[in-house]
Amino acid sequence: MATEEAHCQQIWLMTEHSFRFTHAITRRPPRSAVHGLRAEDVGNPDVNRMTEHHDAYVEALGHAGVEVVVLDALEEFPDSLFVEDTALCLREGAVVLRPGAPTRFRESLAMEPHLRDLYSDVRVLSGPGFIEGGDILTSDSEILVGKSARTNSEGIHELRDAVAGWGYALREVTTPPGVLHFKSDCSLLDGTTILSTPRLSSSGCFEDYTVIDVAEGEEPAANSIRVNDVVFMPRGFPVTTGRVRDAGFDVVELDNSECQKIDGGLSCLSLRFSPS
Repeated sequence: MATEEAHCQQIWLMTEHSFRFTHAITRRPPRSAVHGLRAEDVGNPDVNRMTEHHDAYVEALGHAGVEVVVLDALEEFPDSLFVEDTALCLREGAVVLRPGAPTRFRESLAMEPHLRDLYSDVRVLSGPGFIEGGDILTSDSEILVGKSARTNSEGIHELRDAVAGWGYALREVTTPPGVLHFKSDCSLLDGTTILSTPRLSSSGCFEDYTVIDVAEGEEPAANSIRVNDVVFMPRGFPVTTGRVRDAGFDVVELDNSECQKIDGGLSCLSLRFSPS
């Protein structure tokens, strides 16, 4: 019976690998987060509130069936709570990325040993290109990478070479002007459904997917995350949340107001994966 259950689990992960996760890695917010990078200064985050929100985020991942590793804060790196930018985690292995912001490069080096604890195959991009996880969207059929100020063509080429041996197709797309990351404007709701801003979906990059557009003025809602049977969405965007619920998804809203002040979305706060 145990063998049969394991076989069913393997099939389940293979057919819905883009949103079925068993593990996640997060990092506690540092006090230095008040110095985090941001495209527009709307005031410093309240780190105490940010930590409360982060605790709720970790608890929510656990309730969704994920085993969460919470790493200690790194005070020398104000943006280090945004762990998603440091690596791409797939079933077969992990790829340590090279963030495009110079102040963040060493965050990837700090993440590498934790990935090696969980994966037998960890590949490290050596450059000279740069690429951040916030620009990478993995669906059931492909990996989409948005070129942006933080991800260049050289970095995308290096990632394509790194994942080719694992059988993944990679497609380069374009992040809208003025948008930090590709996933600032989109997220995966299931293997073939994308939540997107109209400015991104109108580019045609999702023509093979079902697209749900976020409401005008609710663009930050596009950065949501599907984790097993739940879609986590940032609180405060009722029209878009209603559209996702109306499409049949189970939605849980999480407060992310403080991270948003330093350009952080819900996806940025964790590496989510199911190592084989």
